[in-house]
Amino acid sequence: MSAARIPSPRLRPVTLALTAALAGALLILPGCKMGAGPGGDSASGQADGKPGEKKGPDPVPVEAVGIVRRTIAASYSGTAPLEARAEAQVVAKTSGVALQVMAEVGQPVRAGQVLVRLDADRARLQAAQSAAQVRKLEANYNRSLQLSKQQLISANDLDQLRFDLENARAANRLANLEVSYADVVAPISGVIAERSIKAGNFVQINSPIFRIVDTSRVEATLNVPERELAVLKAGQPVQLQVDAVPGRSFEGRVDRIAPVVDAGSGTFRVVCAFDSAGSLQPGMFGRLRIDYDNRADAPVIPRSALLDDQGTPAVYAVRGGKAVRVPVQLGYLDGEWAEVRSGLEPKDRVVTAGKIALRDGMEVQVIGDPKPKPAAGKAAAEVATAGAGAR
Repeated sequence: MSAARIPSPRLRPVTLALTAALAGALLILPGCKMGAGPGGDSASGQADGKPGEKKGPDPVPVEAVGIVRRTIAASYSGTAPLEARAEAQVVAKTSGVALQVMAEVGQPVRAGQVLVRLDADRARLQAAQSAAQVRKLEANYNRSLQLSKQQLISANDLDQLRFDLENARAANRLANLEVSYADVVAPISGVIAERSIKAGNFVQINSPIFRIVDTSRVEATLNVPERELAVLKAGQPVQLQVDAVPGRSFEGRVDRIAPVVDAGSGTFRVVCAFDSAGSLQPGMFGRLRIDYDNRADAPVIPRSALLDDQGTPAVYAVRGGKAVRVPVQLGYLDGEWAEVRSGLEPKDRVVTAGKIALRDGMEVQVIGDPKPKPAAGKAAAEVATAGAGAR
């Protein structure tokens, strides 16, 4: 029989070290099991959530304002180009060569003022011929009257002479009218906007040579939906702003209303008039607002507080440190303000900024308000937990 194998002296220290490590681990395990209890500081105690309990989400920072009371107006707003109250094309009523042109573009003119003088020599000659014919027939007719008294001329011949005389007089008046047409006059008062004639040009009859616009008063025509027909009336005040005159507002009035609603568009025409005062010109683009009612001391909130969803109008009100979605009934809308007729309490504040990230019931922190202090019991628990962790 072979002899038993004796461990090498080189392996004895390693074997002894492993044996000692296993013995130490067996002694530690019971102690760990005994220490893991409800009052211990083991990992299982932290998992229960009392000493190392995880905090909830931080409050959402928002901006909020309270309800204010102010005067708010009910109005209709629209856009329209400005038009001249009166405009006229000046045309030549006879043909002839322009001898004088006495008006320039931009020049103010009065009704009846002579603008162009045409050559009227031919018309004057015709007027002179017709006048001579009238005098001849008047003499013949007077002699015939004397003869008719002596019954030396028939009544038929006398009537014919009278008709010829009336016809000659009409021809003379027409010739004198042609002479007057040689002076082209302004039909309305205003400013020369266009000129299409120069001295020496031959002017055809009925050809336009000037355009005059009355800039003392301008008008804007709005096509208003038929639902506003009952509230818009002539004489109501109108506010006008134009891009050409920034920072300035012009006062006007509703001049007239066409009560007939267009069947195709469902709108009616409202004409607003403004005194130009030299600043408003035809062709400018204007933004108009017609105020048809006013409420004094009305509760209002910024329109930025209204939620953008398509349902019932609603806002987020800050109540007890939380955002509460509150449906509201709105009244008049005036610029950046909205009248609230019901839904909010007088002490409510509505969220104006930060509402996109909010949900109903979320905690909020209004920017500018002091942060809430923790409760006394909660603070004591935190101190006790911190002391236990230190031990």
